[in-house]
Amino acid sequence: MPRRFHDQEEILPPASLLKRLLAMLYDGLICIAVLLVITWAYTLLAAWTIGFDQYQALAEGGKLNTDPLLTLVLLVSLYLFFGYFWTRSGQTLGMQVWRIRVENNNGTSISWLQALLRFMMSWVSWLAAGLGYWWMLFDPQRATWHDRFSESRVVSVPKD
Repeated sequence: MPRRFHDQEEILPPASLLKRLLAMLYDGLICIAVLLVITWAYTLLAAWTIGFDQYQALAEGGKLNTDPLLTLVLLVSLYLFFGYFWTRSGQTLGMQVWRIRVENNNGTSISWLQALLRFMMSWVSWLAAGLGYWWMLFDPQRATWHDRFSESRVVSVPKD
């Protein structure tokens, strides 16, 4: 059941590009820490599974430089991180600091499917030289590519 953040009639202003980028910076630092811990746990588990000596030999031989399973684990972890916050409170930790929130047009929390669509398209937005983010400067509703793709929006949250 989606959580209602405010009345459907209440229209909150879209978040500025600057606030979005600053929240991304905060969340990026948190994600780096999360990914380091997950990589450490994955490495320990892999070394324990195949043997520490054999794992060290693989690492020294450069055979572990590209590990598709680790990449998949890290991507899924990032999706779960963002999806958890977006579907529960609409705000990651960085978004809380800058008082912005992702929500549906009717003021409710987004679904896990919307979070997945948003997560995937935000990578496309970023990898296209940030064009998906810069798009909001010319969009009449100030929406990014991933806002449109996931049928959600990022709003500025008023002070209590």
